[in-house]
Amino acid sequence: MTRKIALITGASRGLGKSAALHLAAQGVDIIGTYHSAAAEAQAVVEQIEALGGRAAMLQLDVGQSSTFNDFVGEVGSVLKDVFAQDHFNFLINNAGVGAHTSYADTTEEQFDRLVAIHFKAPYFLTQKLLPLIGDGGRIINISSGLTRFTLPGSSAYASMKGAVEVLSRYQAKELGPRGITVNTLAPGAIATDFNGGTVRDNSHVNSMVANNTALGRVGLPDDIGGALSVLLADGSNWINGQRIEASGGMFL
Repeated sequence: MTRKIALITGASRGLGKSAALHLAAQGVDIIGTYHSAAAEAQAVVEQIEALGGRAAMLQLDVGQSSTFNDFVGEVGSVLKDVFAQDHFNFLINNAGVGAHTSYADTTEEQFDRLVAIHFKAPYFLTQKLLPLIGDGGRIINISSGLTRFTLPGSSAYASMKGAVEVLSRYQAKELGPRGITVNTLAPGAIATDFNGGTVRDNSHVNSMVANNTALGRVGLPDDIGGALSVLLADGSNWINGQRIEASGGMFL
């Protein structure tokens, strides 16, 4: 039986790494991207191989859309050379950066960077990868709990994620004839190095999140990796065009 393949952007650390390992444990092979941490990316490959899977990591700066054509060519070559396949099955648009600046102080440069990474990349990278995604495939775009609840300092970041949620619905509608489903997964506050590790390392922020979450703690990368693996499991193929929040019940 042919193993399924997932392409995950930003797979060398944090949520992307957790997703890669959870999916590998389910028998899914991985093509991951990393921005600059080549050694960390290779370590993830070795962990996946230890689970009996296959993996490859490719360098990609999702904020540079001019490189997407070359990247798609690299993916095609890796599919043939490493996996002996022509297509992959799952795409997780995960790569991103944090930003915490008040609305009054946000600059056009900061705004444009977030547009490029968090909205333009999922829009055009997905578009260019469509010929390599097999019919019946699945796409998951990562959003944020900040599109539902409002915390000062996240106006630009949350606006980009709101755009991604609208995009996901349009993708689901237009890719439906190919049997491709598209959903948004919106994590709550997660203890990673994202945004300078604030949720993980700042005890005040950590306590605030825990005290406002029904399950009484901040999220962990495995909470999101596990949720992604559920959304890509065989029994979830009828979920389409939806925003699924994985926040432990934050700000209910």
